Amino acid sequence: MGSVRSLLLFSLTPIWALPAPQAVESGVINPPGPPGATGSLRGSEALQGYNPSNDVPTEPSTVIPPEDFEIAPGQQEDADEGLYIDFTNVKNPQPIRGGTTGPTDPGPRTEAYDALNSDIYAPPASDAGDVDNAKWPFGLSHNRHGLAGAGWARQQNTGQLPVAKAMAGVNMRLEPNGYREMHWHSAGEWALMLNGSVRISAVNEDGQSFIDDVTAGDVWFFPAGIPHSIQAFDDGCEFLLVFDDGSFSEDGTALLSELMIRNPKSVVAKNFRTSTQALEKLPTDQLWIFPGTPAPTDISKQNTTGPAGVIPQQASYSFHWSEQKPYTVPGGTVKILDPRTFPVANTFAAALFTIEPGAMREMHWHTSSDEWTYFLAGKGRLTVYQAPASSRTFDFSAGDVGYVPVPNAHYIENVGNETLVYLEVLQAGVYNDISVNQWLGLTPRQIVKDTLHLDDDVLDNLPKVKPFIIPGNKDLTTTNFTGDPL
Repeated sequence: MGSVRSLLLFSLTPIWALPAPQAVESGVINPPGPPGATGSLRGSEALQGYNPSNDVPTEPSTVIPPEDFEIAPGQQEDADEGLYIDFTNVKNPQPIRGGTTGPTDPGPRTEAYDALNSDIYAPPASDAGDVDNAKWPFGLSHNRHGLAGAGWARQQNTGQLPVAKAMAGVNMRLEPNGYREMHWHSAGEWALMLNGSVRISAVNEDGQSFIDDVTAGDVWFFPAGIPHSIQAFDDGCEFLLVFDDGSFSEDGTALLSELMIRNPKSVVAKNFRTSTQALEKLPTDQLWIFPGTPAPTDISKQNTTGPAGVIPQQASYSFHWSEQKPYTVPGGTVKILDPRTFPVANTFAAALFTIEPGAMREMHWHTSSDEWTYFLAGKGRLTVYQAPASSRTFDFSAGDVGYVPVPNAHYIENVGNETLVYLEVLQAGVYNDISVNQWLGLTPRQIVKDTLHLDDDVLDNLPKVKPFIIPGNKDLTTTNFTGDPL
C-alpha cells in the first residue's frame, strides 16, 4: 500500500507549481504540444540540486506494517537453516528470513514472480557472492507459430540464458499430422518426446535411410548436417530438443523449402532434370511447421531404401527410452542414457530423475561437462556452489530450464507435494558425476573427521556406493531427517 500512496501523492502534485518553461540556445525545452496537451515535458533548472525551500515529505511511510503481510511456514526459522519457503498462498509475501520482521518491499513488484522464486526473493543465509543466473522459464520465450495453426516452437539459448554456452534448448509442439519440415542443422540435435507420437526419417552421408515411430519418453538424435523430418500422428505431440551449441537458434535451421527458393529456378530444374514449368508449385516461402496429410499407420508403406540399405541398428538415430526400466532407490528413480547404449549420440549423456516429495538429488558435480536441466513436473530448488566462496539458490517448476557450469557443485531438492521429474543433459561420452556422499564415504575417516568435525554417527552413515537420491521429510519446515541410513 505504501507504494500506491506514493504514486498517488506524486500524481497529485500541482502542475501549476512548476516553474515556467525556459528557452535555451540549443532549442526549446518545452515545445508546443498537440491540442489538449497539458503540463510540460521538462522541468526548470531550478529543480537541480539542493534547495532550502524544498520540503522533504515524511508521509506516507514506505514501511509495510505487520498486519499487511503474512509470514510463510518456516520463514521465521533461523536463516542459517535455509529452509524452503513457499509463498504460493501467502498474503503479500515479504523478503524476510529468520523472524517476523525485517526488510520489506513496498513495490512496485510482481508478486507472482516472488512466489515462484522465493529463494531469490528471500535467499537462504548460505547464498553469497555473485553467481550467473541459472534459470530460464520457457514461458518467457517468444512462441513462434507455424503455418495454419500446425504447431509452434520456443527456444532458449545464450540470448536468454548467457551462462548456457555449451547447450541450447527448443520446446516444440506439432498439431495432429503437422510436419516439422525436412531440414538439417549445424549442431547435433538430441530430443526427448514429452507427449504424443511422431514418425521421424533421415538419410546419412552413405545414402542409408532411417525411419521410426517414437512416443512419449523416447529419444532421437540427428548428428549435425544429417537431413531429417518429423511428423506428428493423429493426436499431435510435443517434444524437447537439445543442441550441442549454446548459441544455436531454431530460426537458423536449414530448410528444404528455403533451399529451393534461394537457388536460381533454372539451376533447381537442371538439378532435378526437369523444366522450370514443372517447379511452378514449389513453396514461395519457408514452411518450417506446416499441416500435413496423415501418415499411414503401417510404417512399411513409407520405407524407402536405396542400394546402400538402411542405417544399421547399432547406429540407429532413435532409442526407445520409454521402455527402459528405471533404477530405483529410496526417494526416487533414475534412468541413464549415454553413448554406451546409444552410440550415435556420441557426446550426449542424459539422466531422467524422479524425486519423491521431501527427497533430493544428492549434492554432486560433473567432471567434464556443464549440466543442462529441464523440469518436466513438480517443484524443485537448486543451489549452485561456485568456487571459491559463492553460491545462489534457484527455484524451478515444470517448463523451466536450469544450467550449471562444470565443475560447480549442486543438488536438486523436491520442495513440492508431487513427484519431481527432471532431465539432466551433459556433453560427455559417459554420464558422470562425483557424489559428495560417496567421496566422503571412501575417504579415510580421520581426514573427514578432522576436516568437518562430524560426529561418529554421521560418519557411520556415509555410503561407499553412490546413492544418487536422498530420501527426506516431506515437511520442509523442519530439518529433522526421516529415512533409513544410506
